[in-house]
This record gives sequence, structure tokens and C-alpha cells, in this order.
Amino acid sequence: MEKEAILTIENIGKKYGNRIVLENIYFQVYKGEFLSLLGSSGCGKTTLLRILIGIEEPTYGTIFKQGEDITHKTPRERNMGIVFQNYALFPNMTVYDNIAYALKVKKVSKEEIENRVNEIIEIVGLQEHVHKKPRQLSGGQQQRVAIARTLVLNPDIILFDEPMSALDANIKLALRKELKKIQEKYGITMIYVTHDQEEAFSLSDRIMVIDDNHIVQLDTPSNIYHNPASPFIQSFIVEQLDEKIKSIEDSIHGIHDKK
Repeated sequence: MEKEAILTIENIGKKYGNRIVLENIYFQVYKGEFLSLLGSSGCGKTTLLRILIGIEEPTYGTIFKQGEDITHKTPRERNMGIVFQNYALFPNMTVYDNIAYALKVKKVSKEEIENRVNEIIEIVGLQEHVHKKPRQLSGGQQQRVAIARTLVLNPDIILFDEPMSALDANIKLALRKELKKIQEKYGITMIYVTHDQEEAFSLSDRIMVIDDNHIVQLDTPSNIYHNPASPFIQSFIVEQLDEKIKSIEDSIHGIHDKK
């Protein structure tokens, strides 16, 4: 069965003066998939995310969402959500009120707000923290609130801008598993910006590798690993993943040797 494209990006480009940030970007995002945008710092992946959500305008090109041209629509008109690296929570509000805020702005009924917020709080495992303020939460818990605040609006697509880069390794691992579980259970389309190869490979159905303002490969994690399309992908992804795998194996052997 042919996959349904929820987003179609045609020849998107972005310039700041004479500086080219993105050039000739073409791709589709399929409904219900987890797509990661992977690349080193400054390659253009965050700019692309900001163009997709509507925070920035492209210099040229077109974005279609389910056949409709949304290139110049506002973020509010796109029914897409975004989760930032820095959480962007209201410090004076409880977990519950942070999640409910956008629904209140939309004048959703009190009963529906309660139902939707309580359901989302359960999904992300924040039941014990509903009355806490952000300062009383760990980084991982704050990021759960940010994810819940986006989920509660039922967006067609959720965009993530390096949401786990500030978290420690154990929290990152747990949050990754939860995020993937939510995505698979509810069939939400997710687009995830990261510079972390391991993160992209553990979460994604497909990975878009960006280098020097271009897409250099868009494929499944397995195909990218076994058939890298350029020397950059070989060094930036394959060799670095191999090093991480070797490091883990060496640690395991070290534990066994001590025994």
C-alpha cells in the first residue's frame, strides 16, 4: 500500500543576505512516521524546522500539507506543534496549568480541558507532579510537560528541536523510549532535529542527513548505515556509531574481566 504524504516540501531554499542556509530542499513526510533531521551544527536543520512550523519564511519554494499550500500560513493555521530544547514553560504555573494554557486560550470548555489534560498527564506519566511548578521538576520531567502541552492540542505533526540535548544519558534513554511509545501508539507524525547519531537511529523510521545546506541522504537507518551515500555520512554517522558500539563492548568486557 502506498504511503500517504502529510507534508510535501518542494525546492525550499533560505538565504540571509548572500549566505545560503538551505538550497534546493525536496522531500516528503509520511503520515504517522518518525523522521529525524540529522546533521552537524550549522548545517541548516533547525532553520528547516522553523520554516516548516511557520516561524520563518523560505526565500523560495513551497510547502504542501495534505495537498494544501501552507508556505505563507501562520504557525497557528498549520495545526502543527513544536517542542523546544529549553522547555519554554511558564515558571509561575503548575504542571496542570502549563498543559491546559493553550486550550484555555482557544476557549475550550472547562470539562473538555479537564478530560484532555488528565488524559495527557497519564500518557506522559506526570500524575504525581500535577500541582508542582517547573522549578520543582527535573529536566526530564520538564521536557515531559513540554511534550504534554503540545500533545494536548492534537496536532497533525509535532516538531522537536534538539529536545534532549540538555539531559543526562539515563534520562535521555528513558524519555526516548516513552516518546517512541507515544508516537507508535497514537500514530502521530513526528519530525525530530538532532545532531546525535545514536538518538536518530534509535527513534527514526527514516533519517534525513543534511550537510552543507543540502540533503545528502534520506533513507531508513539500516540503509544509511549499510549504504552511506557520501564520505561525510561514512565519517559523521557510520564511523562514529561504530566507535560507540566498540566503546560499549569494551565496557562490557571490562565488567566481565573484573568478575
